[in-house]
Amino acid sequence: MRKTLRVPRTDDFAVTGDGSAAAWSKTDWEPLIRRGETGHDYKTQVKALYSEKGLYFLMQGADAQVTATMKEDYSDLWKEDVFEVFLWPDERTPLYFEYEISPLGFELPILVPKLDGKFFGWRPWHYAGDRKIQKAVSIQGGKQASGSPAQGWTAEFFIPYALLTPLANVPPKAGTTWRANFYRMDYDNGQTTAWDWSRTGPSFHDIDNFGVLSFE
Repeated sequence: MRKTLRVPRTDDFAVTGDGSAAAWSKTDWEPLIRRGETGHDYKTQVKALYSEKGLYFLMQGADAQVTATMKEDYSDLWKEDVFEVFLWPDERTPLYFEYEISPLGFELPILVPKLDGKFFGWRPWHYAGDRKIQKAVSIQGGKQASGSPAQGWTAEFFIPYALLTPLANVPPKAGTTWRANFYRMDYDNGQTTAWDWSRTGPSFHDIDNFGVLSFE
């Protein structure tokens, strides 16, 4: 049975990076699970909400050190500390949206077609205005700088439906379901640790094993 996350409806609110908006009280944390038996067993969790204009995500993870040197959007962010969200609104088409965000606030928004087992991301066009993702990051117990000691970090971001145009089954309404997954990568002390929400095979792009977002 596929893992399911219920997504409550909300009015739009400002993204601050610390999850302080009252709207987040409408839903509970959902845990991500470490992949494999080795690595750092840091608690990692996610929340999700949706509004008339887009989707809100709040991701938080314990940590001991900020490992993030890349200072440019569209970098290979998954090679350092990162949170990731994969959204597959319409199962009839193997086309999904991937979003990555680093502790330094740099992002990787791409649309991914997966055809005959091959996949590659495409960057958004006219990525501005009502199509641009709103994002903010906060570091708990440390500084927003690579190598800083930390107790954890939090990313909060809003993905507008306008960016997902023209994917089918967008925007969602009450009763709509999308396939989705959430991931984290961490590289403390040179040790690679990965987490997922719905367990996939070796690749994060194993869309057949994504979970379900159920919009209330």
